[in-house]
Amino acid sequence: MTGIRLDNIRYDSQGLVPAIVQDAISKDVLMLAYMNNESLEKTAATGTTWFWSRSRQELWNKGATSGHTQRVVSLRYDCDADTLLVLVEQTGPACHTGSYTCFGGEIPVAGADSAETGESAAVPASSDRFGILSRLESVIASREAERPEGAYTTYLFEKGIDKILKKVGEETAEVIIAAKNRDHDELRYETSDLIFHLMVLLRESKLPLDDVMAELERRHMSKSK
Repeated sequence: MTGIRLDNIRYDSQGLVPAIVQDAISKDVLMLAYMNNESLEKTAATGTTWFWSRSRQELWNKGATSGHTQRVVSLRYDCDADTLLVLVEQTGPACHTGSYTCFGGEIPVAGADSAETGESAAVPASSDRFGILSRLESVIASREAERPEGAYTTYLFEKGIDKILKKVGEETAEVIIAAKNRDHDELRYETSDLIFHLMVLLRESKLPLDDVMAELERRHMSKSK
């Protein structure tokens, strides 16, 4: 990020600009903080997030004391140059409460999709056919950050890459067996297990599901020509 682009930023009367922090992998919005010119320059120069504390009236480096750091993947500003969007690789929870995201509370909205409000839906809407993958990616991201005791996903992340790869291998074999048995119920169940473990692997490897989808799209387009 060059000095010219930094000069484009429009600060408010207090010399601050809101910075929306988003997980570059799951695309979850993690937090909202404020930057002044100095913290923005330090963020651009160091590749980690720096903010201005309005309550303490001082600069703070996210994760400096907690270890819950944010490595900046991209730093953008909106069309009016008065709001920043910071895409990060989050280590641990982003919220001071220990939650993965600061935006855990929810206000019911009339007509909202039940699948988006945390209620179970028997059949996903056709317009959101693969929405469960996005929601699952968010849950896996929160499990990695918060590590709730007793959660299976926590167990996988704590055991590490070798355990995750072992499970991917085991579930792949189970899918093969189910397909060979011509058992649709078994195949559906085992395929779901495989997709879940593959998504845990993607999160551990810091590879967004979007990148996989983009690769499939590239292959489709190249074969369509």
